[in-house]
Amino acid sequence: MPSRRHRLAEIFAAFLRLGLTSFGGPVAHLGFFRSEFVERRRWLGDAAYADLVALCQLLPGPASSQVGFALGYLRAGLPGALAAWAAFTLPSAGIMIACAYGFGGAHLAAGWLHGLKVAAVAVVAQAVWQMARQLCPDAPRGALALGAAALALIVPTPWMQLGLIALGLLLGPRVIRVTPAAPEENHLAFRRSVFSATCLGLFFALLAGLPLLALATSNHWLAMADGFYRTGALAFGGGHVVLPLLQAETVGHGWISREDFLAGYGAAQALPGPLFSFAAYLGVFAGPGWTGGLWCLAAIYLPTFLLVVGALPHWQALRTRPGARGALAGANAIVVGLLLAALINPAATSALTAWPAAALALTAWAALQFLKIPPWLLVLACALAGRIILS
Repeated sequence: MPSRRHRLAEIFAAFLRLGLTSFGGPVAHLGFFRSEFVERRRWLGDAAYADLVALCQLLPGPASSQVGFALGYLRAGLPGALAAWAAFTLPSAGIMIACAYGFGGAHLAAGWLHGLKVAAVAVVAQAVWQMARQLCPDAPRGALALGAAALALIVPTPWMQLGLIALGLLLGPRVIRVTPAAPEENHLAFRRSVFSATCLGLFFALLAGLPLLALATSNHWLAMADGFYRTGALAFGGGHVVLPLLQAETVGHGWISREDFLAGYGAAQALPGPLFSFAAYLGVFAGPGWTGGLWCLAAIYLPTFLLVVGALPHWQALRTRPGARGALAGANAIVVGLLLAALINPAATSALTAWPAAALALTAWAALQFLKIPPWLLVLACALAGRIILS
């Protein structure tokens, strides 16, 4: 049995390599994880890995980062979980912090910047299309998504988005018919512990308490922690869902311009690792500086990791309860609507200012949808095209 120190070094090295090379978004990340940790290293079996992925896909937050965190937790406890997260996340977060200094200082030439915003439109449009097909397969969920989009556009505030997600959780069990999961053997049989219960309690305490603390103290750092923590806690569907939530929290508070926001979001598509590293970019503007970037990065990830540790012992009951599955289905339909609203404003209204930009966005979307080109290559191509035809 390898020592704790050896296991931590092994975890960090394995996830660092993945953090530097894992292009393609969360679905691709999960495939890389399976190849590395199920097939090659044999840390766990296919059944246990499938259970872990299913749990993380039901919880709010970035599924691939949560699976990586959980794999480290299974291998070496909390130190292993933190080592896995840091190695997988910090490479892309460091690049995003560097991008923030570049974009927020001298700024990119207008054409390059416009091309990045067009790339963001194409990527978000594809995400809306794919998520709608998967998460809104029937009329009730489609109605929830369209209603959420309309309300989010009419009242574009963080609290409206919070209210809509809460409404989805309440309406889901009542209007959505969900097939119950079979009560199969739980391959992730965790015992309940004081630590897991504390993590679950801390998740809800911070979700309720941070807004009150920020309001009572008027402290800017607490306000940033509140906004990014709430985003991480409510990002059902992970990945691109952070766009409308973070746009409301940052652009809505005047911490960053719409142009810099979309340029950073476009640049994030070209990087390996998790899309939630975009929080580090935004934190540089909001902070300001790299300390703000790291602060916001930690804040957006904290709720998702508290939920993973807190939910693991309850997974068997959660996966078979129709009411819980219906609530999550309702929340997922709402986030499709929120993402549709973000596609319209700020993404399309900011980037599609003339017919050449609209034509470039349509071409980029078609390349993603039908030619299956990787997002990082699309971003580079759009930036170059923007320099040539949009400057």
